[in-house]
Amino acid sequence: MPLALLALAVGAFGIGTTEFVMMGLLPEVADDLNISIPTAGHLVSAYALGVVIGAPLLAAATARMSRRTVLIALMGLFVVGNALSAFAPDHHWLLAARFLSGLPHGAFFGVGAVVATAMVAPERRARSVSLMFLGLTVANIVGVPVATLMGQHLGWRATFLGVGVIGLAAIASLALLIPRDRGRSAATGLRGELAALASTPVWLALGTTVAGFGALFAAYSYITPMLTDAAGYADASVTLLLALFGVGATAGNLLGGRLADHSLRGTLFGGLTALAVVLSLFPLLMRTELTAALAVVLLGTAAFVTGSPLQLMVMEKASAAPSLASSANQAAFNLANAGGAWIGGLALAAGFGVTSPALAGAVLAVLGVAVAAVAYAVDVRHGAARAVRERVVAGYVPRESEEVRR
Repeated sequence: MPLALLALAVGAFGIGTTEFVMMGLLPEVADDLNISIPTAGHLVSAYALGVVIGAPLLAAATARMSRRTVLIALMGLFVVGNALSAFAPDHHWLLAARFLSGLPHGAFFGVGAVVATAMVAPERRARSVSLMFLGLTVANIVGVPVATLMGQHLGWRATFLGVGVIGLAAIASLALLIPRDRGRSAATGLRGELAALASTPVWLALGTTVAGFGALFAAYSYITPMLTDAAGYADASVTLLLALFGVGATAGNLLGGRLADHSLRGTLFGGLTALAVVLSLFPLLMRTELTAALAVVLLGTAAFVTGSPLQLMVMEKASAAPSLASSANQAAFNLANAGGAWIGGLALAAGFGVTSPALAGAVLAVLGVAVAAVAYAVDVRHGAARAVRERVVAGYVPRESEEVRR
């Protein structure tokens, strides 16, 4: 695999760290800025909103630019956002800085996935995407715990300065390792990128992402009360267990990339089905500490097996101009984050039990399988129609009267 993928992984590591570390720093931020923890929780939403808005907006705005230049510029914006977070004087400024930090997230992964697949042979495209995503999953194992400890001992502002340094390292890596490329033509610029989103298969692929990863976040958003109230773990053990989720996610990401290079659609259906099964077993697995730890690992593995296939599928459905559609998939991921957490919360508030968000997630995973099946049926129908048209053209014989007119 090209060494340039390492530069993309470093950027993904920084982005993953800054996205998830806020969850662990909410008490410190709330205490320092004299706000409540629920109010501090809006900082998580501000970042997610930045991702949803920034992913398609920045991808469209940079459609004609060199992708190498775009990646470096996006990481520059990321560094600025984290630096402003570190020096934010109050809650409102920090909200704005977190929103700014989220803007380059989706476009970086979207454009990065296009660059990653362009550097490898067709039979290794999914693996190249999974290696870029490796930075995101490793951030959950190393980056987030270390950044959280730094914030607890040195202050939360030090954490964002540290993440900014990671961003600078990513910029240097991108400038050194990513090959230079020319800007895209008008045909594959903004007009081509926008046209890609008009495709039904692209929207079905995005819908699969929303449903599939909504299933993950319906359960993962409430994993702490499941582990403490149902499985009996102490609060102090949750951080280690969340690192186990990162281990499972990393394994699933690498496995999904390898399998998807052999069967993209099969890997997607298999991952979503496995996710539905794991989530449906949560009420049983959360009865003991050992099986609960296994459930956390399996959740990460099953969910992230689908990551690379979903990203690659969106890119293939918009093959003429993939950057905007690929970035939109990251926006769909964050919509899944918000929507899944909301649906899981509804199940919990309805009094169905502490593990009920996982069952709600299982329903969403089944919905994801259904959407993927519809997408498959659409592809088969389009393929059959195309084959008929090709046979008609190939078998057409001009009539005598037509020959005379010629």
